[in-house]
Amino acid sequence: MVYWELDIKWCCRCIFPSVCLLLGLCSNPYGQRCKGCKEGRRKAIQWPILCYKGYRNILKSDGIVGLYCDCRLGNLSPSACTAIAIAMSVFHSHSCSNSFISVSMDSGAKTIADTNRTNGLCFKDTKERIKKMFGQIELSVSSYDTAWVAMVPSPTSPHNPCFPACLNWLLDNQLPDGSWGPCRRPHPMLTKDMLSSTLACVLALRRWGIGEEQMTKGLWFIESHSGSVSDENQLTPIGFDIIFSGMVEYAKDLNLNLPLRSTDIDALFHKRDLELRRENSKGREAYLAYVSEGIGKQQDWEMVMKYQRKNGSLFNSPSTTAAALSHIPNAGCLCYLTELLEKFDNAVPVVHPFHIYPRLCMVETIESLGIGQHFSEEIASVLDETYRCWMQGEEEIFLDPVTCAMAFRILRLNGYDVSSESLNGFAEEHFFQSLGGYLKDLDAVVELFKASQMIIHPNEQFLEKQISWTRNFLKRELSNGSTYAYKHTQNIIQKVNDALEFPHYASLERLVHRRNIVNYAVDDIHMLKSSYCSSSIGNKDFLRLAVEDFNGCQSIYREELKQLERWVREKRLDKLKFARQKLAYCYFSAAATICPPELSDARISWAKNGVLTTVVDDFFDVGGSEDELLNLIQLVEKHDLDTNIHCCSEEVEIIFSALHDTISEIGEKAVAWQGRNIKTHVTEIWLDLLRSMLQEAQWLKQRAVPTVNEYITNGYVSFALGPIILPALYFVGPRLSEDVVKSHEYNLLFKHVSTCGRLLNDIHSFKRESMEGKLNAVSLHMIHGTDSVTEDHVNLEIKHLIEKKRRELQGLVLQRSGIVPRQCKELFWKMSKVLHLFYLKDDGFTSHEMVNVVNAVIHEPLFVDEL
Repeated sequence: MVYWELDIKWCCRCIFPSVCLLLGLCSNPYGQRCKGCKEGRRKAIQWPILCYKGYRNILKSDGIVGLYCDCRLGNLSPSACTAIAIAMSVFHSHSCSNSFISVSMDSGAKTIADTNRTNGLCFKDTKERIKKMFGQIELSVSSYDTAWVAMVPSPTSPHNPCFPACLNWLLDNQLPDGSWGPCRRPHPMLTKDMLSSTLACVLALRRWGIGEEQMTKGLWFIESHSGSVSDENQLTPIGFDIIFSGMVEYAKDLNLNLPLRSTDIDALFHKRDLELRRENSKGREAYLAYVSEGIGKQQDWEMVMKYQRKNGSLFNSPSTTAAALSHIPNAGCLCYLTELLEKFDNAVPVVHPFHIYPRLCMVETIESLGIGQHFSEEIASVLDETYRCWMQGEEEIFLDPVTCAMAFRILRLNGYDVSSESLNGFAEEHFFQSLGGYLKDLDAVVELFKASQMIIHPNEQFLEKQISWTRNFLKRELSNGSTYAYKHTQNIIQKVNDALEFPHYASLERLVHRRNIVNYAVDDIHMLKSSYCSSSIGNKDFLRLAVEDFNGCQSIYREELKQLERWVREKRLDKLKFARQKLAYCYFSAAATICPPELSDARISWAKNGVLTTVVDDFFDVGGSEDELLNLIQLVEKHDLDTNIHCCSEEVEIIFSALHDTISEIGEKAVAWQGRNIKTHVTEIWLDLLRSMLQEAQWLKQRAVPTVNEYITNGYVSFALGPIILPALYFVGPRLSEDVVKSHEYNLLFKHVSTCGRLLNDIHSFKRESMEGKLNAVSLHMIHGTDSVTEDHVNLEIKHLIEKKRRELQGLVLQRSGIVPRQCKELFWKMSKVLHLFYLKDDGFTSHEMVNVVNAVIHEPLFVDEL
């Protein structure tokens, strides 16, 4: 039996054949039997509800205002039952939402569900649709590329088209306004794209002397929108000035009079000539080869064919390949286009193959929105397939900087053994000699920047250089206005800003999820030589699922925080005047990193021990006498023995009572997860901390000056991460044997993260602690160094050490070998991220910005606006 206290807005729109357990309180298909079954009615209840499998089909609420659980359900703790209870109501498989949504961060806004709408899409159905996308990547047809393929003459009969099916497609797919393209409904910023596609289609029809009616309508569209040819505010397809100019010249060869103003044509040819006269480079050569259809008979086709790939294509571009085949016979080009038409029937996409990149985008998007846990099997399948292609040296990966960098980063993050040498081909000196470098491709550079931060081996100095030049390039492009060409693609601009502003080692999952949800671009425009769209990129289902998941988890977090607030009061921790009250921050660090609803026990353990370590730290620092400190340690040492040790003060009694009860609670909870009581281990963890804190207190009292090594050896323990991280490891899933918790790897993980934390704290607190007469790593380095050693010099040296330890930690976490399970290793890395975020600017908890991030993760739901 679970006792609920609910404030629910019940809705009578029930479509599931469940019998109501609470007649008069909830909706059901037999509405006449429910006295309170009226839409919009609010009813506060405190009622025993039998938890059974079918109950989740009965609860149909718009929003839970408050929920508290007081239960004993098997071996589950109250916190676990609370999480399960809320999860039943929030994540039940028939929870529905509508099909079009947008998101904002309005403070206090609630999720709004329009119950009058039909065609609502269920949570479960949304997940199923997304799962199907992994198996079938959909890419829009490109009328522009199809037109160029249609222009290819038959190798055996030059006066006839090689691919007549493409011509038929052009005849059948002209839009009512006379244009062809783009990939979605007309967009006001895609007029140049539509002009380019329409002119290409008109030329194809003219080339073979068919479709007079379609040509007339197409020319009318071109005339009506000719002013956009020189409109700098339009989104411009790659190579537009060269290609459109080339098509104008080809129209003259076909005796086709285009309805374009001479001023527009002159301006266009002037821009083309400027581009063609630019300084020679390999990057420029690749670019001119890519836009070969715009150069036509003047092109050096022998040079172009140097870029032919194993699949017979040029740049995986149907239009470039078709242009080459129209001028020179080539079996590889013909085979590529023939197979393309066999796959896509009578029209082609803007790029092919398009297999690895969109699936990696799906993985990246789904995980960055916080819904990866719903698709673990699909993600694993994508990563295995990508790794297979990586090991086979697939051109789709290694000839494209975006795909290569993304594959490297995602594979390495997931423990696959991939060499960073593969990124050597995109070093600064090579990248700017490539097509992407010539185009100053921001997408490519930001992906290289993110990939280069995945350093896990000491011999990867090349990645250091990669980080440097990519960071500098991105900052320069943002600052000097070079992103003008990208101004309508806010997704890439946001992506660059996020990569620079939020380093991966200081980005907490839930903050990342929220930021990505709010900034998610459903209608983001993707442009090559023509615009394209794909179901795997900018999909509304991703956003819909992410919003529901985020708000559902957030409701759980709020209830857990309320439970913890009651715990603080019950343990009288709020009565300790010397102690900082940092429960919200302690719980935030748990909720922002240990996100899944089912890991409630891990979050509660993390937060409670975080509160207690703060209290104990303050007690040893300012609140307790030496006798009290020794008394507390003695009590913890003997807490399981029948002794007559008494608390020497009320403060000691409060702290020891809270410690004793929390250690016992964690030990008992762990039985359900580990099959054994871990109370002894948790006690040892606390004693290690208390003794290290006592050592520091004695150093201060005696005015002793330890060596740097003595200080660090004691200081990484006294930094107080042990009670926070180590007990929580028992509640994330895997069973941890005594061999695991005593292993070298386990202790090294703890030492690395704790050393980073200690040194980060010491850098930021040096001035304050110096004024208080306390020593830390900075002051000790200066004391034991030469007279010429300055604070700035020491800080720089310590920052290098922090970076070294952080990378060693990342290497331990990402490598698949080792005795510590991956889920547990990740908890150490998550704590490292918390520390780097807390110390980005101020001294830990003193930053006012922390209030905003706490609210974002715990208190402020996302606002869903149905369109």
